Formats: sequence, structure tokens, C-alpha cells
Amino acid sequence: MAAEIMFIQSVSTTNVTYIHPITFYINGFHNIPHAKYYYMFLCFVYAVTVLGNSFIMGIIYLARTLHTAKYIAVFNLALSDLCGSSAIIPKLVDMFLFENQYISYEACLANMFFVFVFMTLQSFSLLALAYDRVVAICFPLRYHAIVTKAAMTLIIGVMWIFSVSIIALTVSLITRLSFCRSTTVDSYFCDHGPIYRLACNDNSVNIIMGIVCIAVLIVFPLIFITLSYFFISFALLKMSHGAERTKAMKTCTAHLILVTIGYLPISSIYIAASIIPINPNVRIFNTALTQTIPPMLNPIIYTLKTEEVLQSIKAIYRHSKVNSAMERAIKNATRN
Repeated sequence: MAAEIMFIQSVSTTNVTYIHPITFYINGFHNIPHAKYYYMFLCFVYAVTVLGNSFIMGIIYLARTLHTAKYIAVFNLALSDLCGSSAIIPKLVDMFLFENQYISYEACLANMFFVFVFMTLQSFSLLALAYDRVVAICFPLRYHAIVTKAAMTLIIGVMWIFSVSIIALTVSLITRLSFCRSTTVDSYFCDHGPIYRLACNDNSVNIIMGIVCIAVLIVFPLIFITLSYFFISFALLKMSHGAERTKAMKTCTAHLILVTIGYLPISSIYIAASIIPINPNVRIFNTALTQTIPPMLNPIIYTLKTEEVLQSIKAIYRHSKVNSAMERAIKNATRN
């Protein structure tokens, strides 16, 4: 289906006229049979993501033992995962399951902003957790003095301000582009790259901002996380007791799994795309799964792989059973 070629004109403060479309057409997959089953699968993924991340945030809120600096970062990761999936999957399902693939120009920019803000926050949350593990293992005696709740709250606050600022700048620069040819976006959402490539005026600034966003979103966090585990490995080798080494390694297991499933697929697709041409369907499929599967798995991994969380769940369950038993006893006493 060809995109609707309708345009409106916008005049900037420097009297330069930009041609903006009324709508974009989100193309999605190209001629893939039974694609609707994939979108139905994403509905299931979204349901599990909402339940899992809401559960982990609820546990952190209810369990006083989890009111620590580390779990401020975990809470922020769960919130970013929940909001990021909410920015992608419901709109994706509406577009392709219900064949509503036209999106207004303003709604498209809003979609781009929220998707990339929460992707950036997910990446930075993993970086904050890596910082927490480095201090815990390399400077165990000073951990509680360095990684305080106030310090972690400040780090999370700076992450939010920086993420919102850089993505707002990136999206605002799209408004300086003119679209006088195609308005068909070869992606499954209002993706930055496929949109600025449609422009018929100079988009060099947008190309630069795209590279900056990839660096901020993937390259720099991954470099710092890799360096953090280099220092962690060095600290582990210096430990004289094998039991201490094993215990310290266990505290990093959940974070390492999150980093692997969060960075490996998306890094692979960007590296492959820079070397060889990639079929648009392969790129869309890989990127969609990268943006939707990790937010579903993160709370499951933290629940099953973190002893503190498991103990907190058991404590809350026992407490709820005691409260229920007391309520029943009071009711029975009242009746008698």
C-alpha cells in the first residue's frame, strides 16, 4: 500500500519553509505470510512484561530490606522496561494487527521520543548496576559509604535529565527536514534513521545525531560495563578464598545475563548492517525482539537469580499469611 502523499508547510523563525507530511505510513514487514501471529505473540510478551515488571517494582516497594541503592537502580530498570514496552508494543499491535498503519506527523515524533528515551534509560540502568557491582567487589569496605541511596538517586536523576535532553534534541531536529517524496517508513515504529533518510533537504545534522545516539545508547555504556567487569575480574583473582570468589561472582550473575540479552542482539545487527546489506525484514524482526524480549526477561532473571529478592518474596508471603490468619481469627472471635 502506498503512503498517503499529503503535506503541510511549516515556516521557521528564519523564514525557511519546511514541508511536513500530515501522516507517515509505517510499512512494517514486507510480504511475510502469517505475520499476524507474530504480533499476537508480542501481545503475550507485553502482558508478561507488565506483570513481571509491576511485580518486581511492587516487591522492591514493599520489602524494607530492598530499600537500598542497588534496588533503586533495579526499580528504575523495571520502570524503564515497562514504559519502553508500553511505548512500542500497543502501538505496534494497533498498526499491524488492526491495519492502522497511518500515523500523524506529531504522533510519530512523540512515538520516536518515548521509544528512544526509555531505550536509553534501560541502557543507563544497566550501567548504574555495573557501577554498583564494581564498588561492591573492588571496594567492599567502602561500599556503603560510596554507593548511598542519595548518590544512586542523583545518578538516576542525571540519567533521566541527560536521556530526555539528548533524545528531545534528536527528535526536534527532525522538524527541520522537508518530506517532499515518499512518506513510507521502512520500520515497525517511527524510527529515527528510516525517517530522516526520507528527507529531500540536507539531513547531515540528523546523521550525526543518529551516530551520537548509537554511541550513547550502545557503545559507551557497553565499553564502561566491559571495563567494570575487567576490574571485577582483577579483584576476584586477588581474593584468597574460593568461597569468597564464588559468592562475589554470584552477585554479578543476574547483571551479566541482563547485559548479554540487552546488548548482544542489537550490537550484532548494527555491526552486521555496517558490513553487509541486511534484508529489511531481518533487521525489523531482530530489532523488535531486542526491544521487547529483554524487558520481559529482566524481572524474571532478577527474581530467580537474586537471593535478596527471593528472600523478600518469601518474607512478604509469610507476612501476608500471618495477617490472613489473624484476620480469620478475629472474625471467628467476633462471631462467637
